[in-house]
Amino acid sequence: MSPSRGPPVLPRKLHTTLATHRGPVHVVRYAKGSAKYILSGGQDRIVRLWNPDLGTEIKAFEAHGYEVLSISVSHDNAKFASSGGDRSVFVWDVAAGLTSRRLAGHTGKVFTVEFNVDATVLASGSYDATVRLWDLRSQSRAPIQILEEAKDAVQTLHVDGTTVISGSVDGYVRTYDLRKGELRADFIGQPVTSVIPSADGTTFLVATLDSHVRLFDVGTGKLLNTFTGHSHTSYRCRACFGHAEASVVCGDEDGRVWAWDLVDVSDFLTRKSSRATPLQATALQPNPPPKVHNKVITWTEHHPTQPDEMVTASADGTVKVWRHT
Repeated sequence: MSPSRGPPVLPRKLHTTLATHRGPVHVVRYAKGSAKYILSGGQDRIVRLWNPDLGTEIKAFEAHGYEVLSISVSHDNAKFASSGGDRSVFVWDVAAGLTSRRLAGHTGKVFTVEFNVDATVLASGSYDATVRLWDLRSQSRAPIQILEEAKDAVQTLHVDGTTVISGSVDGYVRTYDLRKGELRADFIGQPVTSVIPSADGTTFLVATLDSHVRLFDVGTGKLLNTFTGHSHTSYRCRACFGHAEASVVCGDEDGRVWAWDLVDVSDFLTRKSSRATPLQATALQPNPPPKVHNKVITWTEHHPTQPDEMVTASADGTVKVWRHT
């Protein structure tokens, strides 16, 4: 993880508002690579492709019969996956604008879908409390594996190599090592709405419905940092790292975007005492931050490479692009 070098600055100047969606927007994702495009999905059942620089909609992808709750973009931007109330996972060909495959099997809403690194495997997590893994190289439409350890809805997933991390309403973050056939379950104690690992894989960031974001050590499960001040008790909100992982960012149910300085935790990681207390992070100014959406901010995502851009999605029906200037 990158330590903080002076207070990080969050992009807070509104660059453009993308307002074509009808009803709440549940998710907005950057494309891969230079990330010149974003995809958003919501209650209107449409996935929309945008140029955030120009503030223009490029294409609308229509096949869902119910709300869109999740989007994952492949490494080469040639395809993306989406899921939601349909109980199926849709895989799309971006150039054609059509679904190339639909994967059925879940018995409830599919809250989250994520590709692995080379987009050969897709993971989906559902209200039915299962995670299903799909081999996109196979002609078979059946999942290659079903992970059934969760006791409640699976709200968030991360897939990396042979590891799958899931976060559930049952209060657990579960890490599956598929190669070794091992599972580690970390009890957070509150419904989990997002889990984001750091780039080096040593820590993960967890947002929960008790208005807390927490940073944990992957190796030991030890709580390193807590981030509070925001309002998050009822809806799925997503926390993420800011640029260079120098900060933590989360939109809340009051329409505010909070940011906290991510202090250098290297000293904490090396402590031997099992009674070491976690660090309480300080919210960055302005504290409290201004209200920038009229309803709950459902998704917050920082640009993967640029220090001066992030996007938010909200139940107010808009996606907003934020920059420094």
